Amino acid sequence: MPRAQTYDSGVGCPDSARSVDSGRSVCSPHQKKAIEIVQDDDEITVVVKGDVSVRTTGDGCEPGTPRKFIISTSKNNCSHFFGSSGKGKVVAGTEQTSGINGAANADGDHSQYVDHNDGTYNNNNNNNHYSSKKRKSSKRSSGRASGRSSPNSAQRSSPTRNSRSPVTSPTRRAGDSDEDNAARGRSLEKKRLSSPTLGRRRSTDRRGSMNAVMASPKRFAKVKNWVDEKTYVDTLHQKAISNVPCNSDRCMGSLMSMQAHRPPGAPRTTDELLIHAKDFIDQYFTSIKRNNTPAHHKRWTEIQSSLEAQGNYELTTPELTYGAKLAWRNAPRCIGRIQWSKLQVFDARHILTARGMYEALCNHIKYGSNKGNLRSAITIFPQRKEGRGDFRVWNAQLIRYAGYKMEDGSIVGDPANVEFTEQCVKLGWKPKYGMFDVLPLVLSAAGSDPEWFEIPPELVLEVNMKHPKHPWFADLGLKWYALPAVSGMLFDCGGLEFPACPFNGWYMGTEIGARDFCDANRYNMMETVATKMGLDTRKSASLWKDRVLVEVNVAVLYSFQTSGVTITDHHAASESFIKHMENEHKLRGGCPGDWVWVVPPMSGSILEVFHQEMLLYKLKPSYEYQDEAWRTHVWKKDRDKPKSGADKPKRKFGFKELARAVKFSAKLMGKALARRVKCTILFATETGKSERLANTLCEIFKHAFGAKVMCMEDYDVISLEHESLVLVVSSTFGNGDPPENGEAFAKSLYEMKPAESVNGEVSGTTSHSSYVRMSISSEKDGPGGQEDASSINPDSLAMVTGPLGNVRFSVFALGSKAYPHYAAFGHYVDKMMGELGAERIFPLGDGDELCGQEQSFRSWAEGVFTAACETFCLGDDVNINEATGALNNSDHSWSPNRFRIMPVDSSKDPDICEALSEVHGKRILPCILSERTHLQSHDSDRQTILAKLNTQGASELMYVPGDHVGIYPANAAELVDAILARLHNAPPPDQVIRTEYLHEVATPLGTNKTWTRFEKMPVCSMRAAFTYILDLTTPPSQALLQLLSTQTSRDIDKERLETLATDSLAYEDWKYEQSPNMLDVLDQFSSLKVSPSLLLTQLPLLQQRYYSISSSPQMFPGEIHATIAVVKFRTQSGAGPIHEGVCSGWLNKCTTGTVVPCMVRAAPAFHLPENPALPVLMVGPGTGIAPFRSFWQQRSIDIEMTNVPSQDESKKPFGEMIMYFGCRNSTQDNIYRSDLEEMKTSGVLSDYHVALSREMNMPKVYVQDILLSSAQNVFDMIVKKGGHFYVCGDVSMAHDVTRTLEVILQEQGGMTPENASKFVTKLRDANRFHEDIFGVSIRRSSDHQERSKDQSLRALQYLNSASKPAKPDAVREKAVPIGPTPEESRA
Repeated sequence: MPRAQTYDSGVGCPDSARSVDSGRSVCSPHQKKAIEIVQDDDEITVVVKGDVSVRTTGDGCEPGTPRKFIISTSKNNCSHFFGSSGKGKVVAGTEQTSGINGAANADGDHSQYVDHNDGTYNNNNNNNHYSSKKRKSSKRSSGRASGRSSPNSAQRSSPTRNSRSPVTSPTRRAGDSDEDNAARGRSLEKKRLSSPTLGRRRSTDRRGSMNAVMASPKRFAKVKNWVDEKTYVDTLHQKAISNVPCNSDRCMGSLMSMQAHRPPGAPRTTDELLIHAKDFIDQYFTSIKRNNTPAHHKRWTEIQSSLEAQGNYELTTPELTYGAKLAWRNAPRCIGRIQWSKLQVFDARHILTARGMYEALCNHIKYGSNKGNLRSAITIFPQRKEGRGDFRVWNAQLIRYAGYKMEDGSIVGDPANVEFTEQCVKLGWKPKYGMFDVLPLVLSAAGSDPEWFEIPPELVLEVNMKHPKHPWFADLGLKWYALPAVSGMLFDCGGLEFPACPFNGWYMGTEIGARDFCDANRYNMMETVATKMGLDTRKSASLWKDRVLVEVNVAVLYSFQTSGVTITDHHAASESFIKHMENEHKLRGGCPGDWVWVVPPMSGSILEVFHQEMLLYKLKPSYEYQDEAWRTHVWKKDRDKPKSGADKPKRKFGFKELARAVKFSAKLMGKALARRVKCTILFATETGKSERLANTLCEIFKHAFGAKVMCMEDYDVISLEHESLVLVVSSTFGNGDPPENGEAFAKSLYEMKPAESVNGEVSGTTSHSSYVRMSISSEKDGPGGQEDASSINPDSLAMVTGPLGNVRFSVFALGSKAYPHYAAFGHYVDKMMGELGAERIFPLGDGDELCGQEQSFRSWAEGVFTAACETFCLGDDVNINEATGALNNSDHSWSPNRFRIMPVDSSKDPDICEALSEVHGKRILPCILSERTHLQSHDSDRQTILAKLNTQGASELMYVPGDHVGIYPANAAELVDAILARLHNAPPPDQVIRTEYLHEVATPLGTNKTWTRFEKMPVCSMRAAFTYILDLTTPPSQALLQLLSTQTSRDIDKERLETLATDSLAYEDWKYEQSPNMLDVLDQFSSLKVSPSLLLTQLPLLQQRYYSISSSPQMFPGEIHATIAVVKFRTQSGAGPIHEGVCSGWLNKCTTGTVVPCMVRAAPAFHLPENPALPVLMVGPGTGIAPFRSFWQQRSIDIEMTNVPSQDESKKPFGEMIMYFGCRNSTQDNIYRSDLEEMKTSGVLSDYHVALSREMNMPKVYVQDILLSSAQNVFDMIVKKGGHFYVCGDVSMAHDVTRTLEVILQEQGGMTPENASKFVTKLRDANRFHEDIFGVSIRRSSDHQERSKDQSLRALQYLNSASKPAKPDAVREKAVPIGPTPEESRA
């Protein structure tokens, strides 16, 4: 920041004897001159008030020789400035022109011209006015004439100039980095050359050109609070590009009304539009951190092209939203600006009729009133265009009381509205002659004659006045409307003008109590109330007016508060403005303020704002005054008529045609109004289930909103703060991680959080991944954890913290309670958005994969849609039941006449990998099964295989040890054949078919129906579809059972299916007991005659199964190895049919040479340490050993390639590598026993330990037990040597291992349990604690204890049981089938 000092000195006094060395002077008091010294980095500015001259000594001397600068009185010199840089260069006012254009520019140095002649200044583009003499001298000194730049201007505008202070640089904005501003200076200087107007503007362009500084005013101004003596340095005023009406001769700040902004029908010229458009677009892209990016340049080019071709341009919706909020932020007369970011913007630019305006304004009133909980909103109608009349709201406020001038000269009602009331009467409105008659809305569209509309009484929220201590006050019959909606101002944004833009906040009590009720030219209730109070009104010294004013304001506040209507008192408003001003100076370097308007009309000096100095200047965008519409409107009868009405042929309409046209117009209007509120639905998924639910949700919201669905990875999170309504449907991957396509969104949300307020800790100390898991443990804090926008007192003007203060949201989180961090990512998004200031309109919903996920989603979707309609006041216009019917009747829901299958002649099945790539939207490549090895002994009752896949040299299948391979399996041939045989009226299984659905589109001429290909099903044979595309093994959802119930021919089957489809408890019991696949359902309900199109369109897609890669790409180039446990189990407690794992069963049976569709997914959080000298500790029982095989193979190759002898222990290139493995029996399932021994012998593994849980005549030992037995070594490796800890396996084991590590830290390190847990979290954040965890998704055929009523706990209890099979012939569980599986698996 600049440092300024002011001295009283004798500089320039003829009689003074001044010592240059000491800097002291002696002169008489009346001869003293004020000196101000400002230091900016290596530049020093000295300002002297008074007529002085500057002389230097030492010119022409050798470099480095000291020079003297002498200031003396000189009435002929108009320069009051000299500057000195750290390089010794000097520029002295207007006498140093040659220095400015010559030597001083050699390194880009230049001075700033500062006028302090009389200590006054006024705004002129850059907020200051100067005398013509000063302006001329400054132009000469800068080498300019008539705004044209000199040949040396490019040197002077160098954005990298070191002597420029970054704080006060004209090209700098609050919050920008030096690199950003340097880039902006270069890019904008280059762009200005493309426009003659922008070229001329360079002398006053504060953002993009440094040439302006040659004639610039003071770079900063100080404002002081005279209570606490706090001083702010305002630099924001430099960015103004508009004048205030004051000049050097008079101040107009205390005038009630400013001059109208611009006469109607007189839009800005193209040159003016370029200046304002450039200014606004720069601000917008800076605000979204996209300044000087390709998107910024592209947008500016679009605007220039539009202006050149049409003389106008259109703002995008995000630009309009940002501009409307910023205009409120810039409004110098508003005391309640601290709420600026909460403004709800309704884009009504598509409305072209007065009737449409009326409907929009009714919705605005309803939304803003919100049953008393007022909300700030603005509705913006079309912009001013040349050749088209303006859209205007003739009312000064949307709700106003009429004023009637009676024959005797008295006024009934509100005197402020007498003239407008007369206009309404002329238009045909019938006066009622009451004290509080609500005036109609008078609207004109595109310059047409106005139309008036009565405001529905139910929309006008009014408050009857009463006093807490004086019962007689209620008898006065006073009341006032709740919603202050200003509607007569103009919105000026980017050079575009919007003459109709009503906006509202809420009342400050004094606006009603002091002004509306007590002003002599309003309702003038002072004497009436004084008489009731028994006050002496004969003399002012009794202060009866002050006492009345206080009591009336007490009554207003009391009445609003007891009626539950938002209002604030003037003391709270004053405090909030001081807080806002402090925030603004921190964020923007200034805050424009009109003291005359900001200070409330009562209480004076006991308010802090009374003592606060304010600087008045005009920033853009802004809200501007304009003349009353009836004063400037040109009536139709007065317009030139090129052709009389009698000459025009009249078209006759019958009643039916007219009714049809009215109905159609109403329908279009309803749809247009529904599109006003945008709804963005975001999803993140691994298997597609979240996407399917998001699309269903979109179908519901399209009934009332402009809804769209986007994947999180495709969404620009910068747009989030400009959204109105955001709904999130997301799964959680593994043990609390975001899905791959939600990772970037998770990071972006975390980075938006202020560093000092993430869970009370500095955000840099906790990674977003840890914060995701921590979100689950914060349920005790309530939804969203910490206080968010939903819990803030609506009556308070306290600033809503966080950048998402204007966003409404709700989240549905999918997950599985088999994981400890259940649905963690959804909880994280819900918590973060709440903490970032967004308003939660409906509580977080969650769906457990193990129990009732579909039903949970339906309940949440219905609730959030109803809440959204209520929030945006759309409930009366929407059939809630019809909309939520989309849950069971979306565009892709099956019905006999909606879908069909068509044979495709002369065609064959597509390449399976290409078909899968199309369906899943991922690049899926063919591998060849080259070898399959059984790893367990022959006498084992379980199977584990090592599958070796040949990648055929595909670069997309390159991997790093620790990554996963995704395998797309095939359903068993016998299962496919059995289902194909059961289908009703099916084509031949090998006939290539095309699946189509009847797509309906509503148009003005009716509904168009076209048969469209069903994109989720490729053109292929039914055999190929049921083998590779569709999931036949997952138990069918309730929605699918509901559809199947329509395909039965027996009532008993129909009733049973309907029960399962509607009764969630019965469905969960049935699914849990029988775990039925599609063939089981067809067998169980034998009367089913299922149409092929039903299964082709309603069955879920067969998803990939992920496996940890078990090989090193350097040891086995072109190969991927996967260690796979083969899954088999009987359903119905061992009495049902045998079910197999779809992927493990297929790989266990298919022949070598089979094509295996694959993809590789990176797992960067599970790679070997970048520093190989760090110790590595690996824990993996069962198939959890899979990734560690790739680790030791890679380490073996690294050692071989390094080939460095290891005599000195401290200088070994590779750290310790120890394996902790667990299995049941040393002879049956110690699957990589020989590999472990070989790696230990060769020195790759320092050691390995095996825990046996079913060894004959031995106690059960698990991996956590052998970890504890090696506690000292584990502690040393992880804590003392900085090693890495890896764990891979099922979620239950991983949880136990983590707890064991914490116990070791407590015992060996003396940590408390809390500190040990925090230490593990820090290991995660430092990427030293690595987990590769998968859930359990299979059934055990065994006896189990009494099931819990809670389905999720029951499933966990069952899965964790260890009892024996119920029957001798029951096939026991073989192993965990896949890993790691997303929580929303089986989607």
